[in-house]
Amino acid sequence: MSEDKLRLYLDEHVNVEIARQLNHLGIDTITVQALETQGEDDPIQLQIATELGRVLCTMDSDYVDLAAEGAQHAGIVFIPSEHREIGVVVKFLDLMARVFTADEARNHVEYVSRLD
Repeated sequence: MSEDKLRLYLDEHVNVEIARQLNHLGIDTITVQALETQGEDDPIQLQIATELGRVLCTMDSDYVDLAAEGAQHAGIVFIPSEHREIGVVVKFLDLMARVFTADEARNHVEYVSRLD
């Protein structure tokens, strides 16, 4: 099993401040804005994240549906409406990046929740 660290890909609906804070914490995080892929269809965004070996972080439940339909991916983190505060998301993703390897995240869907 590979011990590769988790790397994240934030979709266009996730606040870019989350990426800034995660990068400051040492977690390799990029955004669709940085890659200029905003507006691409969901299957394309998931493919981009997968090809880059990055867990896709999203507020769009369509990605959860794609995973349920059997789409292969590097991992998906779904951020439900009740947990979209920047601090909540940063704390959750920071912990996830510390406990999951890239291999463990592959084809796994995780749901953000409060940690306090």
